[in-house]
Amino acid sequence: MKNLNISLCMVMAVVLVGLVGSVPLGFNYGDALDKSLMFFEAQRSGKLPLQQQRVKWRADSGLKDGIQQGVDLVGGYYDAGDHVKFGLPMAYSVTMLAWGAIEFSKEITGLNQMGHTLWAIKWGTDYFIKAHPQPNVLWGQVGDGTSDHYCWERAEDMTTSRTAYKIDEQHPGSDLAGETAAALASAAIAFRPYNSSYSNLLLVHAKQLFTFADRYRGLYDESISSAKQFYDSSGYSDELLWAAAWLHRATGDEYYLKYVVDNAVYMGGTGWAVKEFSWDNKYAGVQTLLSKVLLEGKAGPYASTLKQYQAKADYFSCACLQKNDGYNVQKTPGGLLYLHEWNNMQYASSAAFLLAVYSNYLSAAKAQLNCPEGQIQPQELLNFVKSQADYILGKNPEDMSYLIGYGPKYPIHVHHRGSSIASVFSLHSEVGCAQGFDAWYNRIEPNPNVIHGGLVGGPDRNDDYTDDRSNYEQSEPTLSGSAPLVGIFAKLQSSYGNIGTTNLYNNPSKKTNLYKEPTPKTPQGAPVDFLHSISSSWTVGTTTYYRHKVIIKNTSAKPVSDLKLVVENLSGSVWGLSPTGEKNTYELPQWHKVLNPGSECMFVYVQGGPQAKILIQSFH
Repeated sequence: MKNLNISLCMVMAVVLVGLVGSVPLGFNYGDALDKSLMFFEAQRSGKLPLQQQRVKWRADSGLKDGIQQGVDLVGGYYDAGDHVKFGLPMAYSVTMLAWGAIEFSKEITGLNQMGHTLWAIKWGTDYFIKAHPQPNVLWGQVGDGTSDHYCWERAEDMTTSRTAYKIDEQHPGSDLAGETAAALASAAIAFRPYNSSYSNLLLVHAKQLFTFADRYRGLYDESISSAKQFYDSSGYSDELLWAAAWLHRATGDEYYLKYVVDNAVYMGGTGWAVKEFSWDNKYAGVQTLLSKVLLEGKAGPYASTLKQYQAKADYFSCACLQKNDGYNVQKTPGGLLYLHEWNNMQYASSAAFLLAVYSNYLSAAKAQLNCPEGQIQPQELLNFVKSQADYILGKNPEDMSYLIGYGPKYPIHVHHRGSSIASVFSLHSEVGCAQGFDAWYNRIEPNPNVIHGGLVGGPDRNDDYTDDRSNYEQSEPTLSGSAPLVGIFAKLQSSYGNIGTTNLYNNPSKKTNLYKEPTPKTPQGAPVDFLHSISSSWTVGTTTYYRHKVIIKNTSAKPVSDLKLVVENLSGSVWGLSPTGEKNTYELPQWHKVLNPGSECMFVYVQGGPQAKILIQSFH
């Protein structure tokens, strides 16, 4: 959390971590990746799934979110150690998860972690779809930070305000809408190989949100004033460029590339040379993302402007590497990038992620990084990323892992409500607002629940860290801190060997966690494939409807006849199939009774939501 004021006067003795362990020769980045994804499961709000939920000390919470405003806002993520759902950092975190899944797809899949990664993304994007019920409306926050911070209670016991806040045409928020558009566009790319219909649905919302952000301009924290104390925005121009860059990558539409070129000077894309990449400042991300277009030789008539974008991407990377002619990012004596006193680790992890991505782009183009102090090979960028990751995992003056639950020594007095109070499964009585402070916040004992994969705020500028629950600047984990780690750890595990790893991460053939939609599957050897897409959408009142198109193709070498399909979760009308009289069961129309090898037929249906579930009941 960016800013936090606890009004109660609380004094607590400083308790240092008692665990002692030596720094390993090599780090198990695969294990660190797995734990990073578990943090997102611990931060889930809403009705927890029976499957895809490994954090067993959590239970359902926030099940009435949005009810006061007449909108379903159940789901999404709690921001940090509190229970507010802040839209801007949540969307940024989903964008980082999706970018990792795109850029390091092979590495994440090789570690059997693509399933958990996509579920982490989808928990956020499903919520964003709910929060965007109309083209120019986006619900950007649930809960009030001030009242939330007066209470220390489990999410399952929440008694604080769950007021929801939105942006609309009269109360704009270009930064919030733009970042959410970027999250949905990047997620659409990540999901495209696994669920084309869901990918198309995400793009529908992403395009609408970008148009909303661009047409109705304003700072979101002026429309949602309760966010200003915690996540105030420095501007929205970077988010508009960021969203356009992601939409260009997701669609290939030149309109979005022309947008970032036409607005390069006006919105600061080619003017701002920055040394920070974060939930608030996306310029370095935009500049790096657009450098890929140039490096791949796809700039066309926009090459001169994209070269200016790349020059600023180089500035950022050189500043991190201390090769920028003195205009560098500050580092601690132990080697950690140091940008802010408050929760510095989230800025270090985001910077390291960006350098890992840029290293990939330069390497693929057989190019080098041009710094004022000389040319840098892509491998040097990756070596620097490793130095930051290793610092996080324990190679630091404190000999401590700042990734909770990783290694022999890590923070055990974490500033996190759910982690610091016994689970509802072991302590069945409700823990009240003030009771939580008296009975749990002020305890000197370690947190009863280990919140694996949370990246705490980290040490100060001198590498000093105090493991104290009241030291929230250093001891609170955040979504935006852990999200970039997924891509970082996947890349490092692939690039720097398997020292200290287990068979789970060494054996790519052991596919224990492939992403699967919770839908019925067609019988083994089924003779047809289904290709889902969304062909159009429109809004009536508060509901958005989608026209789903399904192409049925005979992929066998023999004719298929009497094909019967079961269509579940269908709430609207269907055309192109004939009902059989059995519940949810349809057959092809008379003129398509026989589907010859290689031939196709199509049906469509309309409903307000995701695709229906389709499976084959029988065929000849």
